[in-house]
Amino acid sequence: MLVTMTPAPGEDWSAPFADAPIHATVTLPGSKSLTNRHLVLAALSTTPSRLIGVLVSRDTDLMVQALTALGAVFQRVEGDPTVLDVTPIGLATTTGSITVESGLAGTVMRFIPGVAASTNATVFVDGDEQSYARPMGPVIDGLIQAGARISANGQDPVTNLPLTVHGQGSVPGGAVGIDSGGSSQFVSALLLVGATFQRGLDLRHTGEHTPSPEHIAMTISVLEAAGVRIETPEPNRWMVFPGPITAPDTVVEPDLSNAGPYFAAALATGGSVTVPYWPQETTQIGNRWREILPAFGATVTFEPVAGTNYGNLTVTGRRDDKGHPVITGGGEIADLAELTPTTAALALLADGPTQLTKIGHLRGHETDRLKALSAEAAKLGATIEEGPDYLAFAGGYDLTGTTLDSYADHRMATFGAIIGLAVKDTVVNDIATTAKTMPDFPTAWNTLAAGQRDIRA
Repeated sequence: MLVTMTPAPGEDWSAPFADAPIHATVTLPGSKSLTNRHLVLAALSTTPSRLIGVLVSRDTDLMVQALTALGAVFQRVEGDPTVLDVTPIGLATTTGSITVESGLAGTVMRFIPGVAASTNATVFVDGDEQSYARPMGPVIDGLIQAGARISANGQDPVTNLPLTVHGQGSVPGGAVGIDSGGSSQFVSALLLVGATFQRGLDLRHTGEHTPSPEHIAMTISVLEAAGVRIETPEPNRWMVFPGPITAPDTVVEPDLSNAGPYFAAALATGGSVTVPYWPQETTQIGNRWREILPAFGATVTFEPVAGTNYGNLTVTGRRDDKGHPVITGGGEIADLAELTPTTAALALLADGPTQLTKIGHLRGHETDRLKALSAEAAKLGATIEEGPDYLAFAGGYDLTGTTLDSYADHRMATFGAIIGLAVKDTVVNDIATTAKTMPDFPTAWNTLAAGQRDIRA
């Protein structure tokens, strides 16, 4: 029987090496991106609602704590932390001085100021020290253009945490223009609260490239499901009409982005991994695994489950005539957003070239992911080309095990775990940071590598 222990924060973790193909079914927890959007809309709703399949992780816990501080009530149903009954915030009755801790969660630090702006409270939004480097300027500028009052210890303009929102009971709203090139969350943060503004919101992206359009589509989808009228009259313009938010009872989709490391395990070992409950239609960027992984030589099959809106997605890796795993170069792949670290791991293990492009905004994620991936590749013995908004991999690398840093970034931690399956003596520092979206990842990964076939991620 395999016995595993979850490493403490900051501890080194010996990544398991797989000397045989992995064959497993992996059941994923709820989507972080969807969970935090649903939590915000449930808190802003005019009616109570129930959320089922909520992700339990550091980021979602921080969102629940933030919304609770602003007046929402979240109650577990029969003690199940994945099922929550939500009593909305009474924005006008939220008063006093409130402190919100956002940790390193981009959704919390960017979504909460807009909610706080329509209360009658003074809300101090803080976070981990590393969060102070994450860009906030466009979302704060957008809220100020809409009529919110926000200050930050003399910053002018306000560009980073910590900051203070001076609630005025309501926000006038109207026309707003921001450059969201640094993060799609700047757009989503404003769209989520636009219906609460007196005149609604007429939002324009003024820059050239909008990263992660899938996340904006996700935000629009959950808003429409909550009865919000939203129109896109032209590219990079969104009109949110004022009116009540009526969040329905909702089942949260599994987190398709977090399927990536497990699918990568199939390629790294020449095995197969099946993820059940894969939605037939979804706005999640993780659905792109279906097109990304075949570029690296994988076979991807989807089997719908009759009478449902989901199915089973299976990814099968290749092996040569000697049974060794084969990963082909992925070619050029653009706009990967949060899927980049996992895809970069495959690119390092591939026998041919891969170029990951239009990912410059990742420099403002939990860490500068382009710089981090380049640095960790060098530790492994691989040289990759790091450009302003791209990474280029030659492929065919001879990698050597080493200690990889996670940079307090959950996706850099899982990057290291993937490498460890194929490269002996790989150690990941602070694997515990995966609790941001997958609290049980170290245990699940160890059992996966040990050959267990039924994994709960």
